[in-house]
Amino acid sequence: MAEDPDKMKVEQSDMSITEDRDVKMSQAPIMALSAYELAQKIREQKVTSEEAVSAVLKNIDEHECDVHAYLSFWKEEALAQARKCDEMVRESTDVSTLPPLLGVPVAIKDNLLLRGKRSTCGSKMLKDYIPPFSATCVEKLVAAGAIVIGKTNMDEFGMGASTEHSYFGATRHPEDPDRVPGGSSGGSAAAVAYGGASAALGTDTGGSIRQPAAFCGLVGLRPTYGSVSRHGLVAFASSMDTAGPITRGSVDAAMLFNIVNGADPKDQTSISAPKVDISAMENYDVKGKLIGIPKQLLREDTSYDRSGVSSRTMNRAREFFVKNGAKVEEIDMPILDFAVAIYYILSSAEASSNLSRYDGIRYGYRSGQASDISELYTKTRSEGFGKEVKRRILLGNYVLSSEHFDDCYRQAERARNMVKKAFDEAFSKYDFLLCPTAPGVAPKQGEIDKDPLAAYIADLCTVPASLLGTPAISVPFGRAEGLPVGIQLMGPRFGEQEILGAARFVEKALASDIDGDISFETQTMNQKGGTDS
Repeated sequence: MAEDPDKMKVEQSDMSITEDRDVKMSQAPIMALSAYELAQKIREQKVTSEEAVSAVLKNIDEHECDVHAYLSFWKEEALAQARKCDEMVRESTDVSTLPPLLGVPVAIKDNLLLRGKRSTCGSKMLKDYIPPFSATCVEKLVAAGAIVIGKTNMDEFGMGASTEHSYFGATRHPEDPDRVPGGSSGGSAAAVAYGGASAALGTDTGGSIRQPAAFCGLVGLRPTYGSVSRHGLVAFASSMDTAGPITRGSVDAAMLFNIVNGADPKDQTSISAPKVDISAMENYDVKGKLIGIPKQLLREDTSYDRSGVSSRTMNRAREFFVKNGAKVEEIDMPILDFAVAIYYILSSAEASSNLSRYDGIRYGYRSGQASDISELYTKTRSEGFGKEVKRRILLGNYVLSSEHFDDCYRQAERARNMVKKAFDEAFSKYDFLLCPTAPGVAPKQGEIDKDPLAAYIADLCTVPASLLGTPAISVPFGRAEGLPVGIQLMGPRFGEQEILGAARFVEKALASDIDGDISFETQTMNQKGGTDS
């Protein structure tokens, strides 16, 4: 029988390793292991890092032509690092002292700097930029033993919801190449989804970790703002940008969060957040929990949820939590009707300020057609930025102009404080809040660009946590129309333990379901992926 490349068996590559290693691992493909499990297997010498990296590289070879998740990756360098990791394991006298992610292959989004490696932010403006330093969160991953396989594709400077707005070409959904994987961290999500990495780092400004995670059937965690250093993260909107994990499970997300979390003297907005107790996650129970559902986040007036997928997903989610002993209530938060407008006013204002540094003088792309300094600025920015980035810069300049500063920008700042007050009141009563991650399943290629305003409105569920700086996680919750859907859990600042525990409970319940009550795909879909009934 031909070997399934997505379920590749581990091969013996070092005869000095104990004989039972290959016997045990021959029963389970490497890429079926979570990053947490793979790290354990490597320390126990039941699989080598070289085998894990080789499995990932094989998947990249097989899927990249169709998906285009990566902008760059380095095979021989990754394999050489893997061999060094295996040598560390063999020579160790106490494996408990080894780094927690030793030998695990990971990917990072291309707006997270990696010293000596091209970091483009998906833009012509930085197409040849090679940074002299690494982002702090990337340094922490490397110090934890992770092997960075490559840099993943993204919407230019993080501005977009589909990873179609990349100068280097769009990323496609791993399950359906006619659809998008979400964005702007779509490359990271797609790479993890097809087995091109065991885990990945993305960045989230208005939902760019959570939304692609939902579209690709993964876990995406936006940590509390400041808990992960922004040093080395190329800025979009500085008051909202944060890096976080995209993984196949909540335990992996917790492990990566614990690694990258912490104050950094290079980022004065950074703070030390409490570590997540992974063992406590396993014992978490939603019984007796009080869960709020903001009714303003249940809107269906978007261009790519015509069949009401999100409302049916939320009905299932509500039933799931009630069935498991939680109390679920809808709550009225009228200020959320303005959340999208608040977000796009503030984020565009910050973007226009942050991107003013790309002028063709200091670094990055420079137009060769300019005759004077003014024309150099104009032509460099006109040629170097894509359509979506220009749209945000224009909006940002408009709201920051002297005529509109008070009635647009200042008003949005005041409204942001009102959003914070409303959520503070909600979190004083509820353990966490529940809502869809995105309206509907992954849209088709080109669908979002037909109506940019509808695409902005579709961020309704993810932007509140971004405005607040509070943690939020997207968790896979069945399928609809043949594709993954996710639900989002939001907690107060430093509430990662609570929402990760709840996410783990959901995962375990879905995995252990044997009576069909939670298997929404088989309940509501025909076997060929028809629409829900």
